Amino acid sequence: MDSLLSLSEGNLIHSTAIVHPTARIHESAQVGPYTVIGPDCRIGALTQIGAHCVIEYADIGASCRIFSHAFIGTAPQDLKYRGEKTRIVVGDGTIVRECATLNRGTSARGETRIGKSCLLMAYSHVAHDCVIGDEVILANSVAVAGHVTIGMGTVVGGLSGIHQFVKIGKMAMVGAGAMVPMDVPPFCTVWGDRARIVGLNIEGLNRRHVSKKSIEALKRVYKKIFFSKGTLRQLTRQARSEKLTSPEVGEFLQFISSSGRGVCRPKLKAETSASQTW
Repeated sequence: MDSLLSLSEGNLIHSTAIVHPTARIHESAQVGPYTVIGPDCRIGALTQIGAHCVIEYADIGASCRIFSHAFIGTAPQDLKYRGEKTRIVVGDGTIVRECATLNRGTSARGETRIGKSCLLMAYSHVAHDCVIGDEVILANSVAVAGHVTIGMGTVVGGLSGIHQFVKIGKMAMVGAGAMVPMDVPPFCTVWGDRARIVGLNIEGLNRRHVSKKSIEALKRVYKKIFFSKGTLRQLTRQARSEKLTSPEVGEFLQFISSSGRGVCRPKLKAETSASQTW
């Protein structure tokens, strides 16, 4: 970040805004009325911050848009936090809508990290020590608990809740209202309370221009992993032996084999039939 200016030097900071002396704001950034920019903040070029925001201990990239009443870098809602100096990092081009709350890290990791070109809709929450990949969308009122990892290009539907320490792979889809207590493999769609896999995120794969050959390979591996007899370890080993070469297949299998919490599974036919009996 070049040409970082303080409040006294810039002309795009509203006169009612309060900026800490240690904050550094790019000369092309804008800060709206009654916003508070706290200590050790860095605001990148062309970033626009609306009215009544609170931003602390944050590195915010270029060309971000922070809408009114957003809270970024505020203290973690975690009993182990003891006031240690931690941060939040927000990548270039990310949009944070009204009343979103993004907490900084704890001593466990030291920072919360939001990727580039994300969209965090109104009232969404990202807790301490999370790692959110590039181009992730969190819809309205999504609640992401502490230490969660969400991969690039994932979409999380409104009113969903993600349990602490859960990992969600890249280009996954979490249906609206889902409660997610276990890991979500990349390229999968999950839905429900407690979330179950309902298929591959074919629409997302097509939008990301994943080749038809890779999608077909993913379909075959998906069926083998979730609809064959055997343990996940046995089935992933068998799938690798079939040498279905595709970066997506490799990432899918690696994610499943390395999951610490265990992964969401599809509903079996017997379970589906039982749930439809009144």
